[in-house]
Amino acid sequence: MDNEQGTQKPQELEFEAMNLQVGGRLQFLTYRSIKPVQHFSTLIGYVKDEYMIVKIPTDNGVPIALSEGEKLTIRVFSGVTVCSFDCTVARVFGRPLLYAHITFPTSIHGTSLRAAMRVKVDIPAQVTGSRMGSAPINCFLVNLSVTGALIESPRRLPSNDEMVTLQFSLTAPGDKQVAVSTRATIRNVNVLQPSSDRLEVFTYGVQFVELDPSHQMLVQNMTYEALIADRQKIV
Repeated sequence: MDNEQGTQKPQELEFEAMNLQVGGRLQFLTYRSIKPVQHFSTLIGYVKDEYMIVKIPTDNGVPIALSEGEKLTIRVFSGVTVCSFDCTVARVFGRPLLYAHITFPTSIHGTSLRAAMRVKVDIPAQVTGSRMGSAPINCFLVNLSVTGALIESPRRLPSNDEMVTLQFSLTAPGDKQVAVSTRATIRNVNVLQPSSDRLEVFTYGVQFVELDPSHQMLVQNMTYEALIADRQKIV
């Protein structure tokens, strides 16, 4: 049974189970104070059973200081699993390269998350009905998962439409904006009645239809970062 954070007991994993991709998001945990400090970085590459190459994380635009022999914990998010392993900084390459070799993991633990764990967001979006000539309606995504989203709209969507096209943007590593366009099925509709001096708001729970795998990964990364950095965002 899942616990209150939607996770299960850790399991021992093989390296391949992490499904590491060049450019993939990593979390660094350093241990220079009583409480571990987290940073985010990316994977540059690896030589299996020898070492991994990672970008040196930055703090307010400044690369953090890493020392050879320093102990780290690395976490990655693979699908619906948070994977973590301990390692040591093997070699540091400073400016202008700003990357480091770390020891190859010898023991990897994975904790499964709920497949459809949702994270609170506030993302502008547009919804377009499936009928010919339907005009896009401006709305907001208020929570998001790899399987669907909750939409808030000041306008009612066409009542006979079960399928819509949803367009919005996600932030990729490097703060790049990635445009997402996907079909979605409307699963439920509710009307929120705010205070008397405000108009009603319509909410729509939608399920994605064939969301692009690269966009799925961005949503998964967003969920993972919320889980480890700001659990108040987990729905």
